[in-house]
Amino acid sequence: MTKKYFGTDGIRGRVGDTPITPEFIMHLGYSAGKVLASEDRYLSKDKRPAVLIGKDTRISGYMLESALQAGLSAAGVDVLLTGPMPTPAVAYLTCALRLQAGIVISASHNPFEDNGIKFFSASGNKLSDTTENKIEMGLGAPITSMTSAQLGRARRVNDASGRYIEFCKSTFPYHLDLRGMRIVVDCAHGATYHIAGHVLHELGADVVVIGAQPDGLNINQKCGATHSTTIQKAVKQHHADIGIALDGDGDRMVMSDKNSVLYDGDQLLYIIAKHRQQKGLLKGGVVGTLMTNLAIENGFKKLGIPFARANVGDRHVLELIQKKSWELGGEGSGHIICIDKHTTGDGIISALQILHAMRGSNKTLAELSRGVTLYPQQLINVKVQKGFDFHAITSIKAAQTKAKRDLGDQGRILLRASGTEPLVRVMVEGKSKQKVKYWVEYISNTLRNAANR
Repeated sequence: MTKKYFGTDGIRGRVGDTPITPEFIMHLGYSAGKVLASEDRYLSKDKRPAVLIGKDTRISGYMLESALQAGLSAAGVDVLLTGPMPTPAVAYLTCALRLQAGIVISASHNPFEDNGIKFFSASGNKLSDTTENKIEMGLGAPITSMTSAQLGRARRVNDASGRYIEFCKSTFPYHLDLRGMRIVVDCAHGATYHIAGHVLHELGADVVVIGAQPDGLNINQKCGATHSTTIQKAVKQHHADIGIALDGDGDRMVMSDKNSVLYDGDQLLYIIAKHRQQKGLLKGGVVGTLMTNLAIENGFKKLGIPFARANVGDRHVLELIQKKSWELGGEGSGHIICIDKHTTGDGIISALQILHAMRGSNKTLAELSRGVTLYPQQLINVKVQKGFDFHAITSIKAAQTKAKRDLGDQGRILLRASGTEPLVRVMVEGKSKQKVKYWVEYISNTLRNAANR
């Protein structure tokens, strides 16, 4: 069954446009409540199912939280509310509190005008395709409220942030600390604004926190993982040893060293894997995506570390990690999954794995990443109409053929439709910066012309 609303990362869109409307979200809560309750075979008949709801700092989160809560309550599901909380924190708390599901209201790295709904199962993993299909099938049914005595109740989880801070700290070795390190952390005015600084400070670091004044409208605005120049400048300004830039919901991060050199998710994943291999802690290989820089794949090959590519999206990365019984995977955007530490990608925990490598080896990021120089890679997003099938356009296929012939085995070309926005992403990489620039613009212009006909 083809899903109408669920994408690779839940349901997402512009607030006020279907499906991100109060009416739809209330129906979504009701349908999800019915499905999740029916799927829990351990739930006794006299006990109501319970669901955790967290959100990022977007102003629309209040409205959508109320709509979700109304739908879940009508379905007879109890609701636990955390307020602003990172996406991976909701995954952790859902599992720790033994709940039926967790729900995050967030559009991750998108601007504040967007929002979305993301689900986690009782085990802290993304919902299965089967469960998402069942929820979609129930969206057409009218809401039939339970009797007053059977309605779900709501309460706040007052110690949610403290629980999650302690969980993050537990993933860092007890015999190490961060004393003597000055760290700048950019929280993107998002869900980690009251979390990340405390984690690092309690591990001993001298911490400077920026991007921690959310007003509902400034999430991801010229800050965080998607605007890395902010952290690079802040590291220099505060004479820091390292900078960590998180995104709005806290599941991805990039880093800057004291020289303001930026390290993306590909490079950071390489550092974690190489460090674990040297310590005899690497289980199996590493999963990247179709977008992972070719230099990283070649770097793993030199180290004798198996490498596999998944489709773009942390969901696909996680699925391949689990299929291969490995532990590490990630994307250049900064989504890094260490499933020996958490069930999902976590920006704070990923940063702690890098800091572990630095402290454990007494080396800098530059020293730890030595041996890998990223190939020039350029990405252009081309706006298209929803459902535009670029695969069938002859001119686009011809442009790709020309580029492949010129780049040979020293480069790669990838066109893919975004799973969350009406965009086609055009990526070209190769050893020659000039060739990469020429071909990414050539293919993008060809695509743009075809889409506007």
